[in-house]
Amino acid sequence: MLSKKMSTVTPSFTIGISTKVAEMKRQGIDVISLSIGEPDFFTPEKAKEAGKQAIDQNKTKYDAAPGLLELRQAIVEKLKTENGLDYQVSDIVVSSGAKHSITNALMAMLDPGDEVLIPKPYWVSYPEMVKLTGGVPVFVETDKARDFKLTVADLEKVVTDRTKLIFITNPSNPSGAVYTEDELRPVVDYCVANGIYIIADEIYERICYLDSFTSIASLSEEAKAHTIVINGLSKSASMTGWRIGYTASRPEIAKAMGSLQGHLVSHPCTIAQWTAKEALTSCQADTAHMKQAYKARRDQATDILAKMKDVHVVKPDGAFYLFIDLSAYASKVSHGDSFSIAFCNKLLEDYKVAVVPGIAFGLDGFIRVSYAADIEEIKEGLRRIEELLTSL
Repeated sequence: MLSKKMSTVTPSFTIGISTKVAEMKRQGIDVISLSIGEPDFFTPEKAKEAGKQAIDQNKTKYDAAPGLLELRQAIVEKLKTENGLDYQVSDIVVSSGAKHSITNALMAMLDPGDEVLIPKPYWVSYPEMVKLTGGVPVFVETDKARDFKLTVADLEKVVTDRTKLIFITNPSNPSGAVYTEDELRPVVDYCVANGIYIIADEIYERICYLDSFTSIASLSEEAKAHTIVINGLSKSASMTGWRIGYTASRPEIAKAMGSLQGHLVSHPCTIAQWTAKEALTSCQADTAHMKQAYKARRDQATDILAKMKDVHVVKPDGAFYLFIDLSAYASKVSHGDSFSIAFCNKLLEDYKVAVVPGIAFGLDGFIRVSYAADIEEIKEGLRRIEELLTSL
């Protein structure tokens, strides 16, 4: 009954875990959830008021398939002032979340059999999205000693004449690593020279703890022409449920994505778009407050982890995750095919803490812990993780 492609798709680990946690909580079980990639703040008040006003003003009719003109203008201005990028309104496509933006890009760019490079560790949905849109995911091994940041040497091992696209996630989910300009430039130059288009997933860009952030498309005009910038409001404005993402790309790609979107979904909810415009233009102070809170939590959490035996973590310079290396304990857990799944199941069942197994991101010796949570819950969750490790 189902299509053949569905047999290749793996259900989302993160959604599966959050569903299990919700069920445990419904049963009255007290669970510390450090699994979901969702800000623990609410949508800023100014943004919510804009959404309410849009409803009261009956801004509820069909609009342009690529998104509200006013929102796209705000995105153009944001990209110019914050990232040094010069795009036209017609280069912007607003979609129902960054996932939708990525799907539009893959549908517009891929022919059956085209290869898409996915550096490890990767965000859980990339491989499945590639398969669903007819592409072939090709995983790129990276070096933990370099905080899993991609290099030209890593690329040279896997590039073929079928390579069409590459994902570069900056800041990274799950590691929180952030590329500097010097680290990005040789990789991007290599992609340009070899005609490889870049899906630059920069959804965590405003949650960067370094002094500056380098958007891939800003490196050169050639880089810009080869890059589809992915961004949105879910993380920076705590608008996960509003589902607003966007792309910036060269005109031909933007036109194709807008056409696809027009046929498949028309456009995102207009009320959510008006809310997003206000969040993008008037809520920078809210974003700064969230970022400082995340940074303080990161510092406390990494200090705790540094004292644990045989536990290693890349200190994140962005996003709100800790990608924790527990490979020293792999031989001490009966795990069948996956250590990280077995460890996370035991942690949830016996210690009532939910985290995500590293296998979901392509590296089985790791777990991902979100610090988008109350600091006391984070500390207690880490204490229980240490308790489990000590028992091993």
